[in-house]
Amino acid sequence: MNISFSPPFIDQAVIDEVMDTLRNNWITSGPKVKALETELLNFTGSKATVCVNSWTSGAIMMLKWFGIGDGDEVIVPAYSYCATALCVLHCGATPVMVDILDDFTIDPELVRAKITAKTKAIIAVDIAGLPCNYNRLKEVVNDPEIKGMFVPFSSRQADMGRILLIADAAHSIGATYKGAPAAQQCDATIFSFHAVKNITTAEGGCICLNLPEPFDNQVEYSFLKLFSLNGQNKDAFAKSMGANWKYDILFKGFKMNMPDICAAIGLAQIRQYPNKLLPLRKNIYQRYCEAFKSFDWFIPPTMKDDTREASYHLFPLRIKNITESERDRIIENIVKWGVVVNVHFIPMPMLTYFKSIGYVIENYPNSYKQYACEISLPIYPQLSELEVDFIIAAVESSVQALNVEKGLKVLI
Repeated sequence: MNISFSPPFIDQAVIDEVMDTLRNNWITSGPKVKALETELLNFTGSKATVCVNSWTSGAIMMLKWFGIGDGDEVIVPAYSYCATALCVLHCGATPVMVDILDDFTIDPELVRAKITAKTKAIIAVDIAGLPCNYNRLKEVVNDPEIKGMFVPFSSRQADMGRILLIADAAHSIGATYKGAPAAQQCDATIFSFHAVKNITTAEGGCICLNLPEPFDNQVEYSFLKLFSLNGQNKDAFAKSMGANWKYDILFKGFKMNMPDICAAIGLAQIRQYPNKLLPLRKNIYQRYCEAFKSFDWFIPPTMKDDTREASYHLFPLRIKNITESERDRIIENIVKWGVVVNVHFIPMPMLTYFKSIGYVIENYPNSYKQYACEISLPIYPQLSELEVDFIIAAVESSVQALNVEKGLKVLI
């Protein structure tokens, strides 16, 4: 049996939506993007939603929107995909990395300790779809002592009067916090719609705005739409309507808009997500937990607690008392069964580029500890019960093989 790690969900509804776009002869930004933004607005309960061509684009736009640049610092977790820090570097600012908790989310106490007068934003990452401790992070940024350290250098920074809180929600569309969509917790929550995500547009992303007063979220939505289109005051769809060809460039923007041909894929998926696609992911998560709970080597992932419920984007299997090289041998055995697995993530300080600019993994011991024993298992709606059983058997056999190799008794 050959089982992929995370293929996109493409059913007839997706095909029909894409074909509708092609038949209407409009494939760049237009009505499908607007329809997807409306679906996301309703699904998340946000104040505004802006579709863009990637998570990274959305993050760069929000940092630039806030006026972040040379000399500024943005706090990020060491345990994340590289884009979380690269977006900061692309703005000319410095990513200040901190370690994580055992549930993979950023440690709010370490965040607080790293705040300086240069800190302009925090990007908290919802690894595997589990929301961070946003109550504590909001307490930190709103603490009078922390606010007193904040030095604004732009009009928006002055209006905010504190550090900007951004959720890297690349994994967490559909996650909840205190029973409500987690996307409402931060000033800006940014989704990824990359091909392997719970909702995909092939490539794409969305900024969910929940800015506090005195900001007008609709005004900022309009600005960000222009910002994503080179600062141009009319998009191609508007220009195509009769004698409407004249346009102006209002400011130095980016080319980061989402096209309709991509939005069509996500539009078909989001309509099925709450009642079909997300419950199927949760069911697979529960089957894995039930299968592995009797083994003493199994560390159950945190996907739900009294405050949070994840989007079940990943199943981050962790195995007790193994080294990084032993984890790699387990992966090799699983792959021999025909099951493709992954690791989320290689901590950024272990990557060549970040090492070259001074980051050292020894400064983030828990990030390394979680990475060294983690294996991401397939978890997606198309998996059949037979395939899930096969994956479970592959994992159990591969861990047992390592334990036999180490001369350990396997407890069942």
